[in-house]
Amino acid sequence: MLLAIDVGNTNIVIGVFQGRELVHSWRLTTIRERTADELGILVTDLCDHHGITHQQISGIVIASVVPPLTGTLQLMAVKYFERTPLLFEPAVNGGMPILYDHPAEVGADRVVNALAALDQWGVGTPIIVVDFGTATTFDAISAKGEYLGGVICPGPQISADALFQRAARLPRIEVKKPEKVIGTNTVASMQSGLFWGYVDMVEGLVRRMKAELGGKALVIATGGLAVVVAPESSLIDHVDVELTLYGLRLVWERRATEKTAAD
Repeated sequence: MLLAIDVGNTNIVIGVFQGRELVHSWRLTTIRERTADELGILVTDLCDHHGITHQQISGIVIASVVPPLTGTLQLMAVKYFERTPLLFEPAVNGGMPILYDHPAEVGADRVVNALAALDQWGVGTPIIVVDFGTATTFDAISAKGEYLGGVICPGPQISADALFQRAARLPRIEVKKPEKVIGTNTVASMQSGLFWGYVDMVEGLVRRMKAELGGKALVIATGGLAVVVAPESSLIDHVDVELTLYGLRLVWERRATEKTAAD
């Protein structure tokens, strides 16, 4: 079994693979101050609840965009699972040509998503991956399978929090689809602006990216809000909320193949 861990700014997403099949996945709140022991107890308890012992975990792969937790999770893997994890670093073991000006600046999750999208939907057509996370990222993969770059925008919850913090009379609200565009009270008006403004921002950027990619591209949505936003857009072709975990499995499999070839 493979334990795949995607450390994001809002959630830590954990998946357990039996071969190529994702058999379990969980989301933990990202708390930067958590210790290796706290994380170890949480993860082993989740595994135990589903009848998975730490001895059954034969490998661990981690992608992290939260530096304070990267080393903590590496220590957790060694202490609680007796495994040295594979840390995915795009500039070191990216697995695809990265045409960013400075490859080390690319978030690990963005390249992992690109690898997974490329594996599932193949080379030959440009691909755009939209990840609806804390930040919304748009990543472009060329028809040749190269990571080209993309766009980074604030997610809708960041925008909602900014309105609450900077406008004295506006409340903190949950981001969700309102009943209609024209709001008849403050909360409904805010929800409309955040939700529909977000949908239109996504569509506008996808159209512009498609134009730069030659007019055609397959658009894949992932991340926590993908299932909420994607149905409102005619430009999103597929939704896969576990795309990053599948990408991490590919990273692990490639490393195993390389080690076998070296031996």
